[in-house]
Amino acid sequence: MTRALRFSIAAVGAAFCAILAQPAMAKTARCFTTDDGYYPCNFRGIDSAGSFTIWARGYPTLTIEVYRPGRAYGYVDFGSGSRPLPGEYIRSRRDRACWDNTETGTQICAW
Repeated sequence: MTRALRFSIAAVGAAFCAILAQPAMAKTARCFTTDDGYYPCNFRGIDSAGSFTIWARGYPTLTIEVYRPGRAYGYVDFGSGSRPLPGEYIRSRRDRACWDNTETGTQICAW
């Protein structure tokens, strides 16, 4: 399976999961992204692998989709549909609530 096809399938899956995310199932969390800093957010786990979606008013919706332990793809939605983020995310050894992008050096965290 090509990487582009994997991204397409994963993007559809992430979009479907985002549609299913209901605020009643969400947990209040504290989020951090390299682009936005720290902010209060909503957190929803997606599966038993550790995939999750975070969102807050005024910030993009972010999804980390774990495809094998410690490795994930990231997706962003600015309100017009989910798009894959470049590179791969690796779970941080320093803080297990954080995921580090191997290509861009950015970080996504949720506590």
